[in-house]
Amino acid sequence: MKIRYNAPVTLTFALLCCAVMVTDKLTNGATTQTFFTAYPGIKSASPLHYIQFFTYIFGHGSIAHLSGNLSLLLLIGPINEEKFGSGRIFEMILVTAILTAILNALFFNTGLIGASGIVFMLILLSSCSNIRSGEIPLTLILVAFLYLGNEIYSSLGSDNISQFAHLTGGVVGALYGLLRGGGRKSTN
Repeated sequence: MKIRYNAPVTLTFALLCCAVMVTDKLTNGATTQTFFTAYPGIKSASPLHYIQFFTYIFGHGSIAHLSGNLSLLLLIGPINEEKFGSGRIFEMILVTAILTAILNALFFNTGLIGASGIVFMLILLSSCSNIRSGEIPLTLILVAFLYLGNEIYSSLGSDNISQFAHLTGGVVGALYGLLRGGGRKSTN
């Protein structure tokens, strides 16, 4: 038996998150604060600010934050990558990350860090795995109700978690799943 790199986007994403966590620990948080946090507002003079609109998904606030996201990512990422293809999953990650960062920069005064929005996108996307033309899976409705309902409820409290990122990721995953869920995986 040999080990196969079965889900290249998911596995590469997970490895990058781990590498960022290692550099974060080695630099006492400086690399994550500088390169892997999306700060609020639009700073047109800083090219790094726009790069952070994507790179924040690789940074995490703690080992627990990272392991929580990677547990779900490694569980549902390969299934979605098999169904939709590596290229499409990469596109969904990119769209989710950038859309979340732009909306957050425009409407909120908090920074973003971590892959939680990506994980929520994959959760809702996986609920569309058996979608057929003209039908909405009941599992999608239930998962959306449970996860998105919980995020809306949680947003009423005050914690350091961006429920907005979770909600945006979930909406993007549901939309991709509904709009493209009936199609089989495309070539990468």
